[in-house]
Amino acid sequence: MKDFLELCKTRQSCRNFNGKPVEREKLTKCVEAAHFAPSGCNAQPWSFVVVDDPKLLPEVAKCAQPMEGLNAFTSKAGAFIVVLEEHAVLMPMIRPLIDSQYFAKGDLGAATLSICLEAADQGLGACILGMYNREKLCQTLGIPTEKQFGALIALGYPADETIRLKTRKPMDEIVRYV
Repeated sequence: MKDFLELCKTRQSCRNFNGKPVEREKLTKCVEAAHFAPSGCNAQPWSFVVVDDPKLLPEVAKCAQPMEGLNAFTSKAGAFIVVLEEHAVLMPMIRPLIDSQYFAKGDLGAATLSICLEAADQGLGACILGMYNREKLCQTLGIPTEKQFGALIALGYPADETIRLKTRKPMDEIVRYV
């Protein structure tokens, strides 16, 4: 593994895949990283659908392209991972105080980032997709329509491994020590 901060600095959203399939072992490691992500009360309110079937990849890519020209790069993704929200089982003393899903969104974010960081560590590109046809994706993958989605992630080998310059707000604008 790289130095962790260096991994964070070099991880980027890949929007230019080369079309090569992603080995199942690498996808398993990505999901394993998510499996070990932190979660409130250790509830682990997630499940994952990993798509690596060459027959399904074009269908999922179409689901990820809800408008003409949007997310066209997904047509060359070598795999997809759907992060789903599951019912969180909280500790008995916490349960009466908050909704069972209180921590779930943050937990799903941690799991999603873990997938993306593990992908980067293995030389894969990943892109968390914000827009997709959820209903069509559910139908394509046999996911119940009432299921809440955490993320749809496109994965694959980058066609260009150039690390783009990241522009971020200056640290003094986002951090305050007290």
